[in-house]
Amino acid sequence: MGDGHKSAFGMPTPPRSAWLRWIADLVYPPACPGCGVILAGQPSFCATCWREIRFIERPYCEILGIPFGYNPGEGMVSAEAIATPPVFDRLRSVAIHEGPVRHLVHGLKYRDRTDLAPMMAAWMLRASERHVLECDGIVPVPLHRWRFAGRKFNQSAELARHLAHLSGRPFLPATLVRVKKTARQVGLTARRREENVRAAFKVVPGREMDVAGNHLVLVDDVFTTGATVSSATRALKKAGAAEVTVLTFAMAIAGPI
Repeated sequence: MGDGHKSAFGMPTPPRSAWLRWIADLVYPPACPGCGVILAGQPSFCATCWREIRFIERPYCEILGIPFGYNPGEGMVSAEAIATPPVFDRLRSVAIHEGPVRHLVHGLKYRDRTDLAPMMAAWMLRASERHVLECDGIVPVPLHRWRFAGRKFNQSAELARHLAHLSGRPFLPATLVRVKKTARQVGLTARRREENVRAAFKVVPGREMDVAGNHLVLVDDVFTTGATVSSATRALKKAGAAEVTVLTFAMAIAGPI
């Protein structure tokens, strides 16, 4: 029975999508991505994990998005942004990369939990203020083709795709490519991370119009030292991007905030 049909008793049947969701929930009931406890209703965090999440809310640095421990006044920037101005124009993230948030990111990235991407993208849209809604295109940080072949999907592209769907802004998955087969960034020092991804990206020939003069949102799952998104931003700026906002789900911060 398709959408809009009636049952043998004359009652409208639920849309096919509703049946598919019901079957999916029966086979794979919604579970907290932080601890795995079974939930009632839509996928989200349980109450215990929710209390452990440190969402990044104002006041924070207007450039790096680092939360302040006090309110220094509107428009203030952090000492880090003043000492070492980033190549991108601003950074926004949903939450600190620890506890349940780390489990959520790892679930998407390493355990093929692409079903988590819509929820994560919705939170990212909120955290972006209006930068996603007002951008000219959403660009995911790309994987090298060999790593993509092994992983089968790009977690940054999954987040960017759902952001584009939610916001109605153009999704540009084929605009930026990773031309250098880099080592994994995990475990590297900040200097080694920067060296690892130097000149690792370029705008695909023929796709310059996606970039030139445009305000773009560059999407990744986690911001750690900024080496990867900085290298990607340099490639976009070299191709003429007017502005690049980096948007990640999580931000790794050492020490108290």
